[in-house]
Amino acid sequence: MGIVLVRVWSKRLARVRKRQRPCGYNARSLDSRELLVIRRELGQLSRLALPMMLAQLSQMGMGVMDTIMAGRVGAVDLAGVALGGNLFWPAILFVVGVLLSLMPSISQLHGAGRQREAGEVVRQAWWIALVGGSGLILLFRNAERIYRAIDVDPLAIPIALAYLDALSWGVLPMLGYVALRYLCDGNSWTVPAMVVALSGLVLKLPLNLLFIHGGFGVPAMGGVGCGYASAIVMSAQFATMTLIVAFSRMRVCGVFARFSAPDGAEIWRLIRLGLPIGLAIFVEVGMFSFITLLIGRLGVDAVAAHQIAMSVAGLTFMVGLALGAAASVRIGYSVGAEDLRAARRSGGVAIGVSVSFALLAALAIYFGRFWLARLYTTETAVFAMAAELLLFVAAFQLFDDAQATCTGALRGYKDTRSPMWVGAVAYWIVGFPVGVLFGFGLFGLPELGLHGFWTGMTVGLAVAASALTMRFRWLAGKPRRIRALARH
Repeated sequence: MGIVLVRVWSKRLARVRKRQRPCGYNARSLDSRELLVIRRELGQLSRLALPMMLAQLSQMGMGVMDTIMAGRVGAVDLAGVALGGNLFWPAILFVVGVLLSLMPSISQLHGAGRQREAGEVVRQAWWIALVGGSGLILLFRNAERIYRAIDVDPLAIPIALAYLDALSWGVLPMLGYVALRYLCDGNSWTVPAMVVALSGLVLKLPLNLLFIHGGFGVPAMGGVGCGYASAIVMSAQFATMTLIVAFSRMRVCGVFARFSAPDGAEIWRLIRLGLPIGLAIFVEVGMFSFITLLIGRLGVDAVAAHQIAMSVAGLTFMVGLALGAAASVRIGYSVGAEDLRAARRSGGVAIGVSVSFALLAALAIYFGRFWLARLYTTETAVFAMAAELLLFVAAFQLFDDAQATCTGALRGYKDTRSPMWVGAVAYWIVGFPVGVLFGFGLFGLPELGLHGFWTGMTVGLAVAASALTMRFRWLAGKPRRIRALARH
């Protein structure tokens, strides 16, 4: 990690030393001050990112739990859960992405000392959640045509549809919870999300056992039971976060002080800021999910192996995502306080830590791929394919974590459109076509199957990481552009 940080800051230190030496400053003293500032920033990021990381890992852990427990029932149940999840998550994360406009908005209000205005912002965001969530419920309960059109393995379709129907009961509670979580996160208080997420993970295990295998009057549902367990956990998380916000220091924001009718101007401001975030998340997650649906044509074993590899990739991705969210809060606060130098430093340190972790994660996955694959399945064919796909997971760690952290840093500046356009090009114009061409062997290219699809995903992530890193470096040095974005 130290090597990466030195690389990020070496040019800056050199420029500072060059300017200061003629004035009689001691270079060693200057280096010490810079390193002290970086260490302080690491401490601030850690206090924000570690609870976020645990919260994200807990949320992801629920998906991992579903994958492992459904996989133990059989490949068909695992494939059904995977196909259901790969329609559910891109769709709901689109709405969650729109609600992400709360975080930079609230963090900048916090930095400007205007916390009391945050309650109204959350109330208007709930209207977005209500309308968007209702549309999602209709989609999930009428998804059969989508699966039939893509021609996925018909054995998995009934399980996928029942799983989606079960999950749909948790959509509105989940979106309500997300809005309250972003209120706390935007005020630099990330512990509540961690506590609620960890509690949800603890609750998920017995509920999964109950609904998957049956007992106490509940029939055995197999993989479908994971959906009902998740819906109950989502409802419990919303209720818990409501109590936290109502009876904690977040009371100053006045979320529950009164009822607010829809305010078209405020809703449009949030949508204008959040829609590019939602689209950016959708184009990224959508590529991975649509590729999963196409892999469904290769059979349930291929889907199961793919889901195992995606599950491992998702766990490590949560670290880069949490660092990006922490950078967003820190940058938003600094921009609100008119300290643009601190904002740039926060982003640089977060990216450096993210890349350092990615390198360690890549090594761990490479050497532990057989153990990881065996953890998820006992079926020989699925195990062999999953172990091979984990090599791709190790290969794209650096790109995946870097692009996630850079995206979060840009959101702190309220720069939400550039990640959207970068994602659209990287994932759908570059990554997806490469995956399809080599996956199915079109136009005379070799038919690589699973390996072809994963090649396309890796290429897409590499393009996104490169472009977003360059965008951050450019924007961080443009004060006028930063102030113009802050006014939106």
